[in-house]
Amino acid sequence: MNEDLGVVVKRVVFQLHSSFNSPTRVLESPPFEVSEAGWGEFEIAITLYFHSDVCDKPLNLYHHLKLYPEDESGPMSTKKPVVMETYDEIVFPEPSEGFLARVQNHPAVTLPRLPIGFTLPPPVPVEDASRRKRGDTKDHPLSQWFMNFSEADELLQLAAARQQVQAHIAKLKRQISVIDGPHQQLKSISDQ
Repeated sequence: MNEDLGVVVKRVVFQLHSSFNSPTRVLESPPFEVSEAGWGEFEIAITLYFHSDVCDKPLNLYHHLKLYPEDESGPMSTKKPVVMETYDEIVFPEPSEGFLARVQNHPAVTLPRLPIGFTLPPPVPVEDASRRKRGDTKDHPLSQWFMNFSEADELLQLAAARQQVQAHIAKLKRQISVIDGPHQQLKSISDQ
């Protein structure tokens, strides 16, 4: 991982299996990594402690670790590492001003920048936002930067497509009845 999590994470505590020497590992600085060799399968408890302006509460994560390859029939070797990765995404819905400043001023963090001379329009008042149809983004002030999507237009297109499909089904049924008509008459005559 090439990201410096130290901008957000203050300390990480790994709780390894009790068979390891010092199974509780406390890391106070990035990179927050534990490097060990062994064999087996167990769950690692990981506790993330954030900087005070990021989040007051620690976050507990769990990683199920398998220290042997998925294909057990093949030869095992201590020279080849076993890769067992998972991806966890942490979302901070209402970051504080201090947190934003910390992230924006960190040299390792690259944030998308607006073109020079471009400024964002003022935010939409809450009352207008609540009246807007859910999922409808075509009138949003930032719509030029995103794919246009209107839930109402999408529903109209689906209704039109459904009508076309039903019309095509009706047409095919008529064609089948025209073809089957003489065949059914011949069959009924031959049955007599």
